[in-house]
Amino acid sequence: MERRTFLTISGGALTALAADWALGPTGALAQARDGKPVDDDFLTLLENTSQPLAGLATEQRQHTALLLDAYLATVTELIQHGRYSPATGHRLHTLAASLAQTVAWHRFDLGQQAPAGRYWVAALHNAHAAGDHDMGAGLLGDLAYQAAWRKDHTTAASILGHALTRAQNPAARCLLQLRLARTLAAQNDRQAVLRALGAAEKHLSDAGTDRPAWCSWVSEADLAVDSGQALLDLGDTGRAHQLITEGEQLLPAARDKTRGVFLTYQAASHLDQKEPEPAAAAATQALLLARRIGAPRCTSLVEALLPRFQPYRHTPGVPELLHLAVA
Repeated sequence: MERRTFLTISGGALTALAADWALGPTGALAQARDGKPVDDDFLTLLENTSQPLAGLATEQRQHTALLLDAYLATVTELIQHGRYSPATGHRLHTLAASLAQTVAWHRFDLGQQAPAGRYWVAALHNAHAAGDHDMGAGLLGDLAYQAAWRKDHTTAASILGHALTRAQNPAARCLLQLRLARTLAAQNDRQAVLRALGAAEKHLSDAGTDRPAWCSWVSEADLAVDSGQALLDLGDTGRAHQLITEGEQLLPAARDKTRGVFLTYQAASHLDQKEPEPAAAAATQALLLARRIGAPRCTSLVEALLPRFQPYRHTPGVPELLHLAVA
């Protein structure tokens, strides 16, 4: 395996990238003058056949990785070596940004952090070339999510601050504020968390049906669970448990990967309330779901909770969970 597979982008580099994006003007799309002309009908075919792959139910997405890689490689080749008008170039960069974002999430969910980061950065450059500020902000939000996953909450908060300077769509701003609340909660900044959650709630109420595809799914379920998880990190376990439970119940079946993540949060909130039996039930459900849909990241979240179950080894449901985890 190549050494670069293990390399991640530093927090300082990510912050600088976010600052450049927030302050720098969008560059004009250059018209490629060499190579074969890009046929608009072929580009339409690529758009119409690749975009639905990202919208598949979670259980089916585990089968699309190779297809998405091929689509992204094809679009990148057209951008680099095709001949096209600025209008066609805009479509190409927009499609490349969307595909690279989806591929990045695939890599991230598989635990491949360095490739995921590189795909998100590539998507950001394409969104910048297309002049799509909301998508650029969303991609910064994804990079911030990854930084928070690696416990680098200082970098995550800085990136999100830059992203919020240019995001306009209410649904996009809601998602960014929820991620900001989560990373601020990890830093124990209660007042800032409450401000971010309040802003997220307002933005969600303002969001209509005209949303960017990458955040069209943001809903009351996400608001409830992310608010609950932020409050859980702040020690408000009672209210947190209520919100997380409500959010998990609101989630549609098509978002089973998210449901797996939410169930681990629910298990953690039960453990915080010293309720090992329902915690084991939620963790078991999350683990079974993660294995069925091929979501290693969800599996990792459950595994991280297992040491907290050890004091309850004789509680109903806990032995079965511990056995399942090593099976």
